[in-house]
Amino acid sequence: MKNKNKKPLNKTQLSKELDKLKKDLFNFRFQKINSQIKDPSKIKETRKNIARLKTQLLEKKINA
Repeated sequence: MKNKNKKPLNKTQLSKELDKLKKDLFNFRFQKINSQIKDPSKIKETRKNIARLKTQLLEKKINA
């Protein structure tokens, strides 16, 4: 989910996407503990996407 590939979202859409990614990260961590995760790089990718969304939310808050 790079910024170049996504269209601009409003605050509520960003918040929903952030919640979804946090739940995914939580599930990935449990899968890692149980050795069930198929692609461990998903954890790192999800963490980066969460940081990107938080940055976008902060920018919208500052500009509002």
